[in-house]
Amino acid sequence: MKLKFTKMHGAGNDFVVLDGIHQQVDLSAEQWRALADRHFGVGADQLLVVEKPTIDGVDFRYRIFNADGGEVEHCGNGARCFVKFVRDHQLTDQRSVRVQVQQGILTLTMHEDGQVSVDMGRPELSPAKVPFDAHGLTGRPEHDDLLWPLEVDGKTVWISVVSMGNPHAVQTVDDVERFPVAHDGPLIERHARFPNRVNAGFMQVLDRHTIRLRVYERGAGETLACGTGACAAVVAGIRRGLLDTPVAVHTHGGILSIAWDGAGAVVMTGAATTVFEGEIEL
Repeated sequence: MKLKFTKMHGAGNDFVVLDGIHQQVDLSAEQWRALADRHFGVGADQLLVVEKPTIDGVDFRYRIFNADGGEVEHCGNGARCFVKFVRDHQLTDQRSVRVQVQQGILTLTMHEDGQVSVDMGRPELSPAKVPFDAHGLTGRPEHDDLLWPLEVDGKTVWISVVSMGNPHAVQTVDDVERFPVAHDGPLIERHARFPNRVNAGFMQVLDRHTIRLRVYERGAGETLACGTGACAAVVAGIRRGLLDTPVAVHTHGGILSIAWDGAGAVVMTGAATTVFEGEIEL
């Protein structure tokens, strides 16, 4: 099977994007893994598919597969690349499109300067809906948030749990660059308290409008940036009384701007970049 693809990135979070409207994209988990392989395939954190919608009132269906071959609910940085892809490939001439994802509908807008804003929807803060098993735990109130204790490698860490259509556990650290993300990340990602696994975020607050963030993504490992992780971190920071909107989120791949009024939808703004296009035999 030959597939045409486009390699893209949003703040260093890189993707293989496939047009599933003009070619058949029906891959096994093994084929998704082969496509994402950085040595023997194209290489990507995640793989994105553009499809015709299956519901009324939207322009496209947006599907996301992790590098491990599993399909996931959401990817914010990928959403920015998605709207650039459909415009660059003349699948639409609209600057703003509505797309269907597993957990609902997203509105994506490309501005004249090339920046892309994504209406990420309202965060879900109920532990049961993240989902997070809080049975037997006592949360610690902090401003408008409730921090939860999590046993990680013999120590207790305090986390905020947030769903941005996918699950996130956010903790604040003193120095994110020195923090052992490679060690603690996978322990949190696969913690028994998260039945669907979780994206583990590590946030350092620099001032009320600026943070540094590293995210160990579910099924992908640490990436250069995570859009939903940036949104979850800002939501947690605002609820804890540590941050004010908007917030500049500094990642290893670049800077994302996140705005949230404390009640409505989270809006993420950042760049989307095309790297190259090609065709691969799978």
